[in-house]
Amino acid sequence: MAYKDYYDLLGVSRGASDADIKSAYRKLAKQYHPDKNQGDEKAAERFKEIGEAYAVLSDPEKRKLYDQYGHTGQMPPGYDGGNFQGGDFGGFDPSQFSDFFQGLFGMGGRRGGGFQGGGFGGGQVNLEDLLGNGGIGGTQGRRFVQNVEGELQVTLQEAFTGSDEVINIDGKRLSLRVPAGTRDGARLRLAGQGPGGGDVLLTIRVLEDPRFDLEGDDLTTTVDVPAPVAALGGTVTVQTMGGSGNLSVPVGSSGGRRMRLRGQGWPKKDGTRGDLYVRLNLTVPRDLTDEEKELYRQLRELRP
Repeated sequence: MAYKDYYDLLGVSRGASDADIKSAYRKLAKQYHPDKNQGDEKAAERFKEIGEAYAVLSDPEKRKLYDQYGHTGQMPPGYDGGNFQGGDFGGFDPSQFSDFFQGLFGMGGRRGGGFQGGGFGGGQVNLEDLLGNGGIGGTQGRRFVQNVEGELQVTLQEAFTGSDEVINIDGKRLSLRVPAGTRDGARLRLAGQGPGGGDVLLTIRVLEDPRFDLEGDDLTTTVDVPAPVAALGGTVTVQTMGGSGNLSVPVGSSGGRRMRLRGQGWPKKDGTRGDLYVRLNLTVPRDLTDEEKELYRQLRELRP
């Protein structure tokens, strides 16, 4: 994306607390989420921008770097604050990695993170084999070869369904597939795709979604239930990660009650899925007709 101030994107001051930044992100992510703005390219781009802004400002080290250097990507000599480490670059000029540094601030590739020099050995690791553990083996050093390490951010929806991503590595565009059911912290190695034939090691970071909470294999969401439906029973529509479903609300349900939709949670390695837990949030109409007001008065008299 073009240069934009991340604080302005989230609508917070430069001295905003972590809680303020998180709150602002949740509000904007809910407003511009693709599910609520289908076909709106501007909203989709806005959703990506606020995701990039949150990824930087919610990380103390990245925020410190951003506050000091902005989007310029200029680093002081010998900088070792988390994006490049060590003084020996194996014969490479650190300026060659400008695409990586710019990726941290949304300028180099799609939702890229910071990159670090590393010593991981060759061989390609399939991301699907690493779901849930994030481990990468191999410690063979490569002379005059610079391995780099970075992050790739995806939304919770993209991690659930899988997504095709494109990243920029040293001026080269690489395509990769994030499989369905990817977990935060899963890692991918792109063998031989780094500068000088080194490897690129990507850590997947899954952004928070204001609609769902993920714990283990289970998801939790909230659905509004009209008071009459909660009292008399009925059916409400629940948004799931895969679309939508119907939930039968028992007679006399109270606010805060948790109900379960089996098999609507997170994909597992064995092909099954966890469950979706639904919290009931009772609602009453804000604008009542005269007839409705009268009925509520009668109900109040019956059940003081």
